[in-house]
Amino acid sequence: MRFSKYLRQQADPIFEAIFAHPFVRGIANGDLTSEQLAHYVKQDFQYLNVFCQIYGLAIAKSSTREDMAFFHQRMTFILHSETHPHHNFADVAGYKLEDLEHADLLPTSRNYTRHMLHVAHSGTLGELLAVLLPCPLTYWEIGLKLQQEVKPDDSHPFKPWIEFYAAHGSEEISELFLRRLDAYAAQAHEAEKARMEDHFLTSCRMEYMFWDMAYNLESWPV
Repeated sequence: MRFSKYLRQQADPIFEAIFAHPFVRGIANGDLTSEQLAHYVKQDFQYLNVFCQIYGLAIAKSSTREDMAFFHQRMTFILHSETHPHHNFADVAGYKLEDLEHADLLPTSRNYTRHMLHVAHSGTLGELLAVLLPCPLTYWEIGLKLQQEVKPDDSHPFKPWIEFYAAHGSEEISELFLRRLDAYAAQAHEAEKARMEDHFLTSCRMEYMFWDMAYNLESWPV
């Protein structure tokens, strides 16, 4: 069995919980509040900034131009393409995107990004791939599931968001991640693969918590 398939099986209860989360169901039903949408965009914008920084760390750890090109392409995707779903949420919420691009990280998003940064600094490239994979993988599966379930037409407020993540491009990015992760896992010893599994599952859990953070308008207690 492919290591990536094994990881996906281990994480299936978390994925099912994400699919059923009220924020994700709110995307399907088109009934999220402006405050929830703005809260999500503010935190996701900062989260993706850190994602780009981690790709930079991955390039620094890479020993082949193939790996360097892979991480550079993924960074370019975030910087130039992944603004489109943010624009969709911002437009529906009644904001300009630039008004939502400046925010402090809240507890969940701060913990998630610090988890990824720790692995990126201390782990192997295989571990780094494992800690990053849940983000593109869960979003592609959410987009595909909602596309099949909702079949959004032009009247659906989140049609652009759903179509963006259900698109072939999102599938291709996820498959590239999966194949590269499998290649590193094939060369890894058992202790490293155990760490890869732990990083992957922790990031999956943090993905669920990120949706929860946005839906419940999380803030610092003091």
